[in-house]
Amino acid sequence: MIELTYATGNVSKIESAKLIYEPMGIKIIPVKIDDLLEIQADNHEEVAIYSSKLAFEKIGKMVLKNDGGIIIPKLNGFPGVYTSYVEDTLGTKGILDLMKDYDSDEDRYAYFVECLALTEEDGSTKVFKCITEGYLAKEESGDNGWGLDKIFIPKGETKTLANFEDEKRYSFWGQEGYIELGNYLLEKYKDK
Repeated sequence: MIELTYATGNVSKIESAKLIYEPMGIKIIPVKIDDLLEIQADNHEEVAIYSSKLAFEKIGKMVLKNDGGIIIPKLNGFPGVYTSYVEDTLGTKGILDLMKDYDSDEDRYAYFVECLALTEEDGSTKVFKCITEGYLAKEESGDNGWGLDKIFIPKGETKTLANFEDEKRYSFWGQEGYIELGNYLLEKYKDK
């Protein structure tokens, strides 16, 4: 079995990764690195690469690190890399206030991007991306998940993510980057 060290303290990220990787024969080894500096950059890919390389320097073995956030095209991509900060300061109600003049689902279109950065034993880093499309609700709804789950409605659904239990909620998240990464690991490391 291939072991993949995942540098995160986020239990939801760990559980989500396990749901994808364990059936593929990849064991997730979570590790929390408390003093891992996160740079401020213009895009999630830069942040993920920097964090993954820094995590690799600290633990000295192949490691996965990710960065992601919500992109709202009508707000010129805001909050993007500032998603966590915006959630802590403006909150979901503040985001909804910014969107109050937009009524159609098309105008309220939003997507989450997640960049998975894998730094390998030789220090090289590869990035795999996941996209989860949907739109913003007009009001908060649901009790599950975290803040933005209360206002994000996944493509093809009529309720926010917060209206679904964890396993169902995880199924809405874009997994293409995780699967691509898993296949890469299986191809490269299966016989090692």
